[in-house]
Amino acid sequence: MQIGVNVPNFAPGTDPDVLRQWAQTVEGLGFDLLMVSDHIAVTPDVAKQYPAPFYEPFTTLSWLAGVTSRVRLGTTVLIVPYRHPLLTARMAANLNRLSGGRLVLGVGVGWAQQEFEALGVPYRRRGALTDEYLRTMRDAWQNTDDYDTDAIPIWVGGNSEAGMRRAVLLGDAWHPLRVTPGWLAEAAVRLKIIADELGRPVPALMPRIALREVPEPITAPDRLAGVGTIDQIIADLDQIRLLGAETVVLDPFNGDLTEIRQPERAWRTLAAVAAHHTSQEDR
Repeated sequence: MQIGVNVPNFAPGTDPDVLRQWAQTVEGLGFDLLMVSDHIAVTPDVAKQYPAPFYEPFTTLSWLAGVTSRVRLGTTVLIVPYRHPLLTARMAANLNRLSGGRLVLGVGVGWAQQEFEALGVPYRRRGALTDEYLRTMRDAWQNTDDYDTDAIPIWVGGNSEAGMRRAVLLGDAWHPLRVTPGWLAEAAVRLKIIADELGRPVPALMPRIALREVPEPITAPDRLAGVGTIDQIIADLDQIRLLGAETVVLDPFNGDLTEIRQPERAWRTLAAVAAHHTSQEDR
């Protein structure tokens, strides 16, 4: 199982130098994937969780491609209805080609109603638009003379039944976000049932989980995967591996903006995870 990291690309304290340090840390520790989030208009509903400045993912990942050489680059998740599908197809194809085929396109329908309104995109049609736009993008990439890119994997986000169905019908992987260990185990079974009902292959499982190390074990039943002592975090990763996940993405931002200005704590936890992961691979 490969491991990625969701790098914060927003909030005061984030700047090019910090983003560079994050990228070099993620790659230097041997992680397989570096991902960033997506917002365009930092409306009040967005700012409550992800305050400005917000670094747009395509331009940010294009720049980070130049300061890394091996790690894959991705979005978790790109809000598909925010951009014309041919613009997204073009930017994704260009980034994939310029980075040497390193792009992973995690996608979602979005949730910030005020941001949809600011962009002039109908909020209530976001699901239908996402489906339509994903089909348009895949059709565009078939013209390899024009788009000049290898296949770009699409990871469909969304923890709902609709998200699972979208992943089965239109994605290469299902990318649920910030879940409990028990919920993920049950959802993996449900994903297979949905795929069988639709007569389609089961998409790969590529979850994004929280990452927060604490000194004492957490015993609450609603504990998020990736939150707890380092032993609990490692156990969560082992459980996710047993579920058949091909990649898991660690999300070190847990709502505390001081974490943005002081990433060293997250880096220490990532180093411990990387050390365990390396020892597992050497067995």
